Amino acid sequence: MIHACFRFHRELNDFLARPQREQAFTCACPKASSIKHMIEALGVPHTEVELIVRNGRPAGFDAPIVQGDRIDVYPRNGVPEGMHAGALLLRPPLRGAGLRFVADAHLGALAQLLRLAGFDTRYDNNFPDDEIEQLALDEHRVVLTRDRELLKRRTVVYGCYVRALQADAQWREIAERLDLTPHVRAFRLCLMCNAPLRPARSGDLDGRVPEGVRERHTRFVTCDVCRRVFWEGSHWKRMRERIDALADAGRA
Repeated sequence: MIHACFRFHRELNDFLARPQREQAFTCACPKASSIKHMIEALGVPHTEVELIVRNGRPAGFDAPIVQGDRIDVYPRNGVPEGMHAGALLLRPPLRGAGLRFVADAHLGALAQLLRLAGFDTRYDNNFPDDEIEQLALDEHRVVLTRDRELLKRRTVVYGCYVRALQADAQWREIAERLDLTPHVRAFRLCLMCNAPLRPARSGDLDGRVPEGVRERHTRFVTCDVCRRVFWEGSHWKRMRERIDALADAGRA
């Protein structure tokens, strides 16, 4: 065994055992173990890490640990000022526009909010972890979960551990972390199917919209998967107000 000194910064401390939080600590490491192996052995998913500094210099996940190393580990929103320019990228940077997600069974309400905001989000409360991992890999999706072990899977490149328990707070957390607010495009996707919505033709409305609604409204959209039809009624307006409020909070 060899020994190295670790210091985790900001919210990464949430994943550590209580005696290791908010301080540097020394731990034993198997010989030839990588930095990534030890970070995850200590409880921190690799997806939560934005920067690793070993002995004052940026390092990658695969770097082997050497006796006496001092390793600082930073989250996305906790990188020291001026460090980005020369830092070693652990993964290609995410871009807010065009981001796609897959959410686990605990995040159904968040998945609907993301769809409402126009972000392609796969969700099924029966998705097993293996399928979430495969969807993330095949479709280049960001995994959203409250299961840290899922985020430790080797092929999961992008992911977010969601700390908040209530959907609006979860949206604010993810929107801030991934800078989603400038890319909100509300009412682009079906909330139920995640399929694109399109303007409805007259024939799409037959038997699917009450006559009174057809008389009061002129604009309708439909989903070609579930065949639901939507119009700008009171429910639509409430959803519009909700996503506008969440977007405005993200800009504050």
